[in-house]
Amino acid sequence: MGKVKVWLSELRAPFLTGTIIPIVLGTVIAWVRNSAFNPLFFVLALMGGIFVHLGANVVNDYFDYKSGNDTINKEFVRPFTGGSRAIPSGLLTPKEVFSGSIVLFALSAAVGLYFTLVVGPFMIVLAAVGLFSAYFYTGKPFNLSARGVGEPIVGLNFGLLMTLGAFYVQTGALSVEPLVAAVPVALLITAILYINAFQDYSSDKAVGKNTWVVRLGREKASIAYAGMMYATYAAILVAVLFRIIPVYTLIALATLPLTVKSVSNARQFHSTSLQLAPSNALTIVVHMFTGILLLLGYLLSAFAPLTLGFLAILSSAFICIALTFLLFKKIAYGKRPPA
Repeated sequence: MGKVKVWLSELRAPFLTGTIIPIVLGTVIAWVRNSAFNPLFFVLALMGGIFVHLGANVVNDYFDYKSGNDTINKEFVRPFTGGSRAIPSGLLTPKEVFSGSIVLFALSAAVGLYFTLVVGPFMIVLAAVGLFSAYFYTGKPFNLSARGVGEPIVGLNFGLLMTLGAFYVQTGALSVEPLVAAVPVALLITAILYINAFQDYSSDKAVGKNTWVVRLGREKASIAYAGMMYATYAAILVAVLFRIIPVYTLIALATLPLTVKSVSNARQFHSTSLQLAPSNALTIVVHMFTGILLLLGYLLSAFAPLTLGFLAILSSAFICIALTFLLFKKIAYGKRPPA
């Protein structure tokens, strides 16, 4: 049982919202726009996405340990930064961690191959891009994060491609709409990775892992973080203005107060690891609630107003909005962590 607990920590499953949100969003768009929903395909797509996400988490731990990054990292703030610490703590061997990642990637590849055979050949492209990005994010010889392309690669995969892939397996067709709808999700998942790199700044710089936070320095990087977060809401407004996504998706703007709080905190405490932690947490929460509200906006558009389905989904949206504001109040007026 002890080993199981160690592996649960190693996998970092709580961060799977980064996979679940875009896949559910793509599936909802397929149902709303094309009346297409295959429950088996939805479950398999979700499993494939989860396997590649977990594989990326695990293999990133392996390569960060091999580079010496995890060993020298003293500023990390769990659970947001610094990896699982399973290898440096002696709970798992490097071989166990690497082998675990290969098993997870193989399972994801199997799902991709199945969809290629039963849905269409485009699925092999999505699977190949996802597996390549996940392994070589820190893996040699490409080490995408060290080359400064890790952040956009994460946004591409865990935003645009997962949403498009979920839509594709349901409909067997490609469309611009799921890509446009996924832009806010892509920006926010990139922002999660980006803000988590602030506490890893010193260790990343020491081992040549040249993330954009390392390249810009923490103060300038906090300005870029603000731009990334606010661009999320601009993307929603523009997409609604051009009638690409439903007007009901404007309910996702309800997370803006959380973003304002997170950006303010990041601008003030960009170089103070512990006090920056609320921004790490808030970015994850903003990603989750914005994604949920976007897909609820799509569901609202599928029902005539005042029908039972419409009212049920509208109630769900109001609950999400209420939780957003309650969390904002708690963060805004709560005590800061000690310096």
